[in-house]
Amino acid sequence: MFRSLSLFILTFVSGPSLGSAPSGPWDAFNYAPASKTLYPTAIRVVSGTVKNQNLLIGNKGSATLSGNGSYVALDYGKEVGGLISLNFDSVTSKSAISLSFTESPVFIRPYASDDSSYPYFTTTYDGVLSVSAPLRSGHWTQPAYALRGGFRFLTIVSNSNDPVTISNVSCAISFMPHVENMRDYSGYFSASDPVFHDSDFLTKLWYAGAYTVQTNVVPVNTGRQVPFMKSGWANNASLGVAGPIIVDGAKRDRAVWPGDMGIAVPTSFVSTNDLIPTRNALSTMFAAINPKTGALPESGPPLSQLDSDTYHMWTLIGTYNYYLYTADNAWLRNVWSNYTKAVAFVEGKVDNSGLMNVTGLRDWARLGGGGHNAEGNAILYKTLTTASELAGYLNYTDLSAKYSQNASSLKTTFNNAFWVKETGLYRDNSSTALSPQDANSFALLYNLTTPEQAKLVSAGLEKNWNDLGAVAPELPDTISPFISGFEVQAHFEAGNDARAMDLLRREWGYMLYTNLSVESTLLEGFTANGSLSYRSYRGYNYDPAYTSHAHGWSSGPTSALTFYVLGLQVLTPQGRTWSIAPHMSGLAAAEGGFETPLGWYGAKWALKSNVFSLNFTTPKVSSGSVRLPVNGTVKLDDAIVWVGAQQLVSVSGGAHSIVVQV
Repeated sequence: MFRSLSLFILTFVSGPSLGSAPSGPWDAFNYAPASKTLYPTAIRVVSGTVKNQNLLIGNKGSATLSGNGSYVALDYGKEVGGLISLNFDSVTSKSAISLSFTESPVFIRPYASDDSSYPYFTTTYDGVLSVSAPLRSGHWTQPAYALRGGFRFLTIVSNSNDPVTISNVSCAISFMPHVENMRDYSGYFSASDPVFHDSDFLTKLWYAGAYTVQTNVVPVNTGRQVPFMKSGWANNASLGVAGPIIVDGAKRDRAVWPGDMGIAVPTSFVSTNDLIPTRNALSTMFAAINPKTGALPESGPPLSQLDSDTYHMWTLIGTYNYYLYTADNAWLRNVWSNYTKAVAFVEGKVDNSGLMNVTGLRDWARLGGGGHNAEGNAILYKTLTTASELAGYLNYTDLSAKYSQNASSLKTTFNNAFWVKETGLYRDNSSTALSPQDANSFALLYNLTTPEQAKLVSAGLEKNWNDLGAVAPELPDTISPFISGFEVQAHFEAGNDARAMDLLRREWGYMLYTNLSVESTLLEGFTANGSLSYRSYRGYNYDPAYTSHAHGWSSGPTSALTFYVLGLQVLTPQGRTWSIAPHMSGLAAAEGGFETPLGWYGAKWALKSNVFSLNFTTPKVSSGSVRLPVNGTVKLDDAIVWVGAQQLVSVSGGAHSIVVQV
């Protein structure tokens, strides 16, 4: 299954494929379409009188719908999004049709689409797109304002007793508008899973996360209309200062949400390295700063929601992530004044207790969150440590030291205030015994824990699980792939690889294979029993049709598989320093890589017959360290380095091989 690294290096450095990942068996699991124009791949439902409907598959010919209410539901085979076009081959003066769209097959209906404009308990708020009589023979294209950003199933309904003959039913993909070949990834990942019922699960999941984020990169003029339509939908609002731009979901909300970017942007980095949309999204948030207070909005336009301390800080953490991957000095210096003003805004909320008093209560949907809240303070700690690094990169040494000192003080206060020895977990705040998934995952992941605490937190988080994933105590009956994405990383950081993989298989195994969803992109969330009624009682008005089936915040495994299972991470901007620390996680082998402006970073490891081998390539201008997952006699580039238990190797950039006789 695995190509040799030497062949891969030769392929990569050749001129025509510069910037492209190597080809291999993993390409079969790339969900991105090969063309910007897609045709149905199957017929899902037929009702009434429909002749030759199979000719609509792959644009083979014409089909005729006869009789009011007759319909055909077309299946595009995966999540798509864009404008529908078709030909009216034969019509009368009374012929009329309507179109309805849905991501989930549960909501294939002739009378309504799934809901994207507004959540309503009837699940029919969006209705249909009517194409009224008299129809004109010839080519027809869906109006631009009526764009559907995410769907898999298109239902075409006859709204007249008179027949209508159609052909050439296509979808012009609207996402990734700046990229012609959406399959041309700059990164890749491949591993065989010996435990899951589908051995290709991990590779499929990596690509499903990558494709999910691709569907969330959209033209800047295709946001959801706000105020919301009184019925129907419209996606013609401006999303920010420039496009393309990364938003939270393909169907909805179709706006910049910085918290979501905390997961989605690392996914972009390891798969497509397409970070222009990230820069545009962050620039949009900084452009909307309150010049008097330094407060940043929770979301970008047209929603432009305010009053979220956590999402304010996610913009600041996102600034660090973008700079880590790009070293875009010109951009960072351009936003630096607003960045430091925004850091001062949240630091100003630290009171005499030494903790941040969270007053901007909007968040990812969790209950609670105000006051001296553990989640908010854990995110503040990450904000301060990354702010210290950014200030250091710009040679603001005094400011860097100040941020670092404030972070150190907060770490001590955080543990004194929130750690509960009896439970081995952090509590939500001083007035509750609840131990939230988010705060505990962040505390472990962001290094607020001691090694002993990390073990206890990892074990304690598992107590929230059921067969389908982690049920968040801070949002009962809810499984949030957003927060679980951080939890997976936290278990890896704690050294509990088996636990990380178990959660990944439960939660994302359900999402990727359930026939309630699109089986190509990743659900926004679901209930503890696997239903689509995510957040029903928490803002979504008991409307399961409103749930997004292509939400970038659910793509956490894509970067986790690269950063931990493959073990390849950048430590300083553009990857000038890096680390390789494979987490074998019960697997026999893994390979993959990504690129930065410095060049290609690739690795391939395998364990066979008590021999562990690792081949890797990094840019020659870089350097890093390798932490080996096994002990034994270590050979680096055919020279014995040591015999024994030492596991850390310092290595210069270039192509290297390590072999360990276990």
